[in-house]
Amino acid sequence: MAKGRQVAGGGRAVEVPPERLAGWFERFAASHGGVVRTEAAPDQVKVSAGDGTVATATVPFGPLEEPSLDALVAHALRPRTVGLLLVRLGGHSVGIARDGRVRVSRTDRHLVQGRSAAGGWSQQRFARRRAGQARHALQAAARDAFAVLVPRLSEVDAVVLGGDRRALDELRADRRLAPLFARAEPRVLDVGEPSYAVLEDAAVRALSVQVTLRDG
Repeated sequence: MAKGRQVAGGGRAVEVPPERLAGWFERFAASHGGVVRTEAAPDQVKVSAGDGTVATATVPFGPLEEPSLDALVAHALRPRTVGLLLVRLGGHSVGIARDGRVRVSRTDRHLVQGRSAAGGWSQQRFARRRAGQARHALQAAARDAFAVLVPRLSEVDAVVLGGDRRALDELRADRRLAPLFARAEPRVLDVGEPSYAVLEDAAVRALSVQVTLRDG
């Protein structure tokens, strides 16, 4: 089933698997009074329905060479190999997935304590300890990303990121990972605490097409 979340400015974003994309737009048209206009660009395809609802599909692994809805469906269905980098302060998971299946991976967990409500010197010591734990966790994530993903970048069509944006921004500052982030898709997957199961789910979701729905 397509997963949905609220987006800024109103509306809802859903992730549609490639094999369901054509049928999704057919059902969209049937449920909203038919299609009155389709606007296709290299980076997105916007479909407006009779009742005023608009569905905007963001092109993954783009751009489209000859933009159209049919071209988007064909583009989404192409077999792909992606690198995956999922990071939160409590852990990370990295891997290579082919057609939605993880082939190579490495996952690690780290203790990073939550924030303390205590005051004074105790709070300052806690904050220093937590900062050290977070630094250690991100260093471990960078090492594994460099070891697993960077040597295989020639094998992948793109890199898909997921997790905490602040943590990802910290890793982005690591010069060793510059080639990896240069291949990253704009979308960042919202994922739970990284684990192998979460990585498997992300491998499937990475191939999906994000469609944003807004009422007229």
